[in-house]
Amino acid sequence: MSCSKPIRVLLTGAAGQIAYSLIPLICKGDVFGTNQLVILHLLDIPMMKKVLDGVVCEIQDCTYPLVHDVIATVDEEEAFKSIDAAFLVGAMPRKQGMERKDLLSANVKIFASQGKALANHSNPNVKVLVVGNPANTNALICAHFAAPKIPSCNITAMTRLDQNRATGQLALQHKVPVSSIKDVFIWGNHSSTQFPDISRAKSNGQPLSFNGHDDAFIEMIQKRGATVINLRGLSSAMSAAKAAGDHMRDWWCGTADMVSMGVLSDGNKYGVPEGLVYSFPCTVSDRQWKIVNDLPLDDTAKSKLEITSKELQEEKNEAMAATQGNL
Repeated sequence: MSCSKPIRVLLTGAAGQIAYSLIPLICKGDVFGTNQLVILHLLDIPMMKKVLDGVVCEIQDCTYPLVHDVIATVDEEEAFKSIDAAFLVGAMPRKQGMERKDLLSANVKIFASQGKALANHSNPNVKVLVVGNPANTNALICAHFAAPKIPSCNITAMTRLDQNRATGQLALQHKVPVSSIKDVFIWGNHSSTQFPDISRAKSNGQPLSFNGHDDAFIEMIQKRGATVINLRGLSSAMSAAKAAGDHMRDWWCGTADMVSMGVLSDGNKYGVPEGLVYSFPCTVSDRQWKIVNDLPLDDTAKSKLEITSKELQEEKNEAMAATQGNL
């Protein structure tokens, strides 16, 4: 097997559940390609170092041919040094009694620090996917502190999990293979205000029946994460890892279809204000994403885009206020 020069791939929160499912996908070549060697950079907090060392043991025991080296560390500078791609999975989880502003304030510190680490230590062309929630606003903060060295277009947020959820449920409803379904995507925030849009969904190229936006279906996707927590007692991990791999694979290798990506709005598309990290239907070529423009939207869709825009603007305002005097 002829392999290309190794790339350096960072996972933060590397001792956690999502990373535990994501690491094998990367190591097997499902993300960056089956001929792409990788040097894994694994970062977690000091109290998780023992668990992180156990993860390294398992990677070694798997004998992945594509794994050139593994760097496991609790040092941010070492973790971010010369990386080519990053999955920012680690974030402060919301705890009982914690208000949203408290969660935003805690994550501002994490993602501001990581934005600075990207600027100070990483490859300028690094592709960064923010998975840790609130993903859209965490990506915005990260991009703010990574600038100007790291272009804002190189930092995106994951809404592919929501797209996959909607696609899967649509396949079940219509009794068709999930692989046959295209043109399902997510608008806005990775939150309960997101808008899963199935109005253009097709199976094997043929439009699926659509009789208007179904509030029950929309709510089911919006609350799918809560459903998993209620059933498992834990948040989505396997599906989140799969979605992160899907997002990065399409960004790295290109797309044939529209996919959902949380990207920075320039204020010129679909009435979304400038400066929000917002999920749009995108295509990717040469590792550059492009928002698909001029898709017609009915009045219901427009109102739902406005609702999720408003929430993201509120999050942005709170997060930026939290940066003042705290960093």
